[in-house]
Amino acid sequence: MAEAINTSSPTETAHIADRYSWLTLEGAKKSKTATLIAAFSVLFGIWHILTNVWFVEPGMWQNAIHFAGFAFLASVFHSPFGDKAGEKYALVFDIAYGLIVAAAALWIAGGEDGMYERTLAVTGQAWQFRPIDWVAGFILVFAGIDLARRVSGWVIPVLVIISLSYILFLGSHLPGVFRAASLPLNDVMFRTLYNDEGMFGILASISSTNITLFMIFGGFLVASGASDFVIELSKLVAGRIRGGAAFVAVISSALTGTISGSAIANTASTGVITIPLMKSNGFRAKFAGGVEAAASTGGQLMPPIMGAGAFVMASYTSIPYSTIVAVSVVPAFLYFLSVAFIVRIEAVKYNVGDEIDMTIDYGKLISGGLTFIIPLTVMITLLLSGVTPSYAASWAIGALVLVSWGTWVVAKIINYANFKPILMDHKLITQAFMIGIKSSIMTGILLVVIGIMNNAIVTSGVGNGFSLMIAQWSQGSLVIAILLIALASLVLGMGLPVTAAYIILAILTAPALAGIMADSLIIEQLVEGITDPTKMAMFALVDSPHIANIATGLTRADAAELMSTIPFEVAITLRPLLIEPEVQTVFLLTAHLIIFWLSQDSNVTPPVCLAAFAAAGIAGSKPMATGFESWKIAKGLYIVPLMFAYTPLISGNFVEVMQIGIFALFGIYAFNALVQNYAEGPMKIWFIPILVLGAVGAFWPLNLMANIGGAILVIGVIMMSKRHGSADMKGEAVAQS
Repeated sequence: MAEAINTSSPTETAHIADRYSWLTLEGAKKSKTATLIAAFSVLFGIWHILTNVWFVEPGMWQNAIHFAGFAFLASVFHSPFGDKAGEKYALVFDIAYGLIVAAAALWIAGGEDGMYERTLAVTGQAWQFRPIDWVAGFILVFAGIDLARRVSGWVIPVLVIISLSYILFLGSHLPGVFRAASLPLNDVMFRTLYNDEGMFGILASISSTNITLFMIFGGFLVASGASDFVIELSKLVAGRIRGGAAFVAVISSALTGTISGSAIANTASTGVITIPLMKSNGFRAKFAGGVEAAASTGGQLMPPIMGAGAFVMASYTSIPYSTIVAVSVVPAFLYFLSVAFIVRIEAVKYNVGDEIDMTIDYGKLISGGLTFIIPLTVMITLLLSGVTPSYAASWAIGALVLVSWGTWVVAKIINYANFKPILMDHKLITQAFMIGIKSSIMTGILLVVIGIMNNAIVTSGVGNGFSLMIAQWSQGSLVIAILLIALASLVLGMGLPVTAAYIILAILTAPALAGIMADSLIIEQLVEGITDPTKMAMFALVDSPHIANIATGLTRADAAELMSTIPFEVAITLRPLLIEPEVQTVFLLTAHLIIFWLSQDSNVTPPVCLAAFAAAGIAGSKPMATGFESWKIAKGLYIVPLMFAYTPLISGNFVEVMQIGIFALFGIYAFNALVQNYAEGPMKIWFIPILVLGAVGAFWPLNLMANIGGAILVIGVIMMSKRHGSADMKGEAVAQS
């Protein structure tokens, strides 16, 4: 149960798990209060299913109930009393505090209609707060900041306070593009509570309709024994390969990413098995921890769930969820194969042996497989059919319970010793709901609270200012813009969960990144010449000597200079006229995927790399050394986003995507070999330029001759290094004899 609690370190995880042991299923048997909270968690989980499948509730009510429940649970599970949590006085305070916040949320939801009816004709205001409305509003804002601090630290609260200050008074004192008009408190409170971008708006809907249901589904997978199936399947697939324990970690973490919504939880749940396996297989402790952290981070990139990223992307871009998942399959495989390549190189370099028991428990493999594969297949099939993710997740949960009952009946009939499915009885169903709901507390709180900041960004227009700053600093260079976003994601990720970091970066930088990609197409049109009178008229707003020549065509340098002089607000109007809507959608999706991938790097990049620190705690290695090892192993987080930007990996047809993906594997292997200074054997100095040329050729987009040439060069180095490695081993054997 410990892995279901979101925390910032393995030590804290263990501490909180011990502190709140009375709130587990076993603890509920000994405490009436714990029993009630466990019952509430189950009922709250059932409500999430019903409200997304059968109930028809207004969005405001659904999101308010969602936050009310999680505010109550967060108050209890993340008590400010530390080691005294669970004692009578602390428990009374926590429960009372949670109930007050929940009541305030419900009051605000119930008062929405009356707010519109109380119009003040004299002042022209469209709403009027009564004293009790003000009290409820202030309670929600204060509690949102307080609970966000409890579940994730100080970064989100500080950002929220700055955001509110910005639209209340601070914006009017700032210079340049960041200057904004100050709004009255009445206006700010109304927008914060009732706007679609506010507390109970779009972001809260993502959590209430999608993320929580998938967390509950993950809880059912864990309780049903599906996690055991993941480990056994990984042994079956990779257990006999040299260094197979590390490949088991890669495969199991990829599959566990389908269950877990957190890289840290993924590391904690699979790492306790895979890291000792890797160490006993001969891998260095810090490398074993690094592999688990890197693979667990990749679990958030693995379709069909992709943590919470796909849901947020679908909501922000209005691109179908199924499309986002479909275009993410090949990139996810590239990432995990990049980790597998470095595992292979490490195994050969350090002569990691195979002396390890990889015995497969076929009972767990068969019984767990059915409860893993069938519900997941149901969910994927429903998603591809076009239903909402919440509907698909709800039916997948039902399918899992039915499968567990069906397999249990079959096991009783056939009486086969190795077939021992887990029956999802009322105890395990309760446990599954508790795991899922507890795992959702942090997301349920943060997405509502980030709505305060989102509303401030949208209301003030500061997002446009930030996008303009990115565009100016990058000077139209896509790679510089990506580097700036990577740096911002790393800084934000030091104090934020990756989903929160992604949301903030997407709000602030996605328009700029998509705009830079769109401008590259406009530059091509300017080079060829633009003769359409409507399109030419738009350039009349730009003060540039190059305008006179756009009909006949510009040089590439002149076209780039012209684009750099176009004001941001004009460029926003210009792009839709010059670029087809379908192409703009591709650019928007590409920008969001780049940002989402880069937002994952804080899990594995020092100085704050929580997944790596969690793995170090299991491996018994130095945290920072493990962090650098995980960063080196997870370099696919930087390679694949560059492929998003410079190749049609997202927009291409099937043949183009497969060509890019297959040949990219040779480039990724070459990159890993260069970093490790080792391939299938020691690297000779003259191997290095060959690998560099091979990588360039392999990555060259849609140039088949260059791709084949690059692949041949990489394969040549692999074969030659293997021959040299074999010769060195024979020489050592002769010397020893």
